[in-house]
Amino acid sequence: MRQESERSSLNRSELRKVRSTPRAQTSGAVDKTPVIESLKATLSDLYILQLKTQYCHWNVEGPLFFSLHKLFEEQYEEIAEFVDRAAEMIRSLRETSPGSFDEFERLSDLEQMPANKLSANQMIEIMNQDHSNLAVQLKTRWETAEAAEEASAIVLYEDLIEFHEKSAWMIRSHKSS
Repeated sequence: MRQESERSSLNRSELRKVRSTPRAQTSGAVDKTPVIESLKATLSDLYILQLKTQYCHWNVEGPLFFSLHKLFEEQYEEIAEFVDRAAEMIRSLRETSPGSFDEFERLSDLEQMPANKLSANQMIEIMNQDHSNLAVQLKTRWETAEAAEEASAIVLYEDLIEFHEKSAWMIRSHKSS
């Protein structure tokens, strides 16, 4: 693996060349199984979170309706992009991406949204907790990707951690005392 100072000095074409060179030629074969499994769990978490966010978008009521309705919409649209990135990354590692609700539920640590009607404050609490928990979990998954030298997964996890931390803050900011 290149030293950090060497990596930061690479221009874009050199970086593309390094990323496109098979691992077996650069640093020996690296087992990608832990990265693939963490990506499958991430995809599942994201898909369930997207559905929960859409539920909140569709069903929020009360004085915070407009701002939460817009916030949840922005978030589920951004989550949809992350869902696609995670699924395509799994495919790029020559694995099949999970694609059923049964698989997503089995692979995810997130709970389904309760079936009963929720207040805006309950939605805020649930979504804040989910985003906060995912930010913590993704730091461990980032370490897995880093150990396997899987650059694309590292970048995805960095982007996701930033997204979830910001999303938790934005949602939490709506909570009334």
